[in-house]
Amino acid sequence: MRNTIKPLFFLVVLLCIYSCKKEHTPDVITVSEELKITKLNEHSYIHTSYLNTKSFGKVPCNGMIIIDNAEALIFDTPTNDSISGLLINWVQKNLKCEVKGVIATHFHGDCLGGLNEFHKRKISSYASNATIRLAKNKNYTIPQNGFDTQHKLKVGNRKVLNTFYGEGHTSDNIVSYFPDEKVLFGGCLIKSKGAKKGNLEDANIKEWSTTVAKIKEKYPDVEIVIPGHGAYGGQELLAYTISLFKTEQ
Repeated sequence: MRNTIKPLFFLVVLLCIYSCKKEHTPDVITVSEELKITKLNEHSYIHTSYLNTKSFGKVPCNGMIIIDNAEALIFDTPTNDSISGLLINWVQKNLKCEVKGVIATHFHGDCLGGLNEFHKRKISSYASNATIRLAKNKNYTIPQNGFDTQHKLKVGNRKVLNTFYGEGHTSDNIVSYFPDEKVLFGGCLIKSKGAKKGNLEDANIKEWSTTVAKIKEKYPDVEIVIPGHGAYGGQELLAYTISLFKTEQ
């Protein structure tokens, strides 16, 4: 009898470990070679498209999707209009949601490179007034609705907070926080674990650590942190970004 119990016990343990691993493995959907979707939970997704650059090669660029009650908000556009069309179609067909708005977290092309497609489909766009000014200066497509330091947006019965905490990657970078699921979209202000400093053309490297430290203090309960490029993680991404630029102060 004892000989039978031991193998059964280890089998149960192995099954539990397998189930836990499976449960925490995100679903990754390949929409096309240029667009991937990662499901984080029932209300939160990452969209990833690709930007061809001279300095860094082909760079994966992350954005966020939040859904509730047949509505969706998209944070940062894919890198061009064609991929934005693919994303909007995918959200409508597969998530059965109407895209109610798109938010640009700063003025670079990996945030608003596909904004024309949203406007063409009569989808409202939002950004800080600083982002709107910088986009105008660069002759980029301009987000329609501006705010100064914070703007709340509703999706279904839930809210997302879009806030400017200070300069870093750019002078206008904001972050978007989804409190119901404790998900923070940091955009290019937040670095993935092990990442280098990246594009510093418009950066304020002296303020970068201070800005992220404010975010870390503001959201002590955050569980999922999405960087602008690379793998998502938890609060360790905030700590890593702070340490990466700490020496610049």
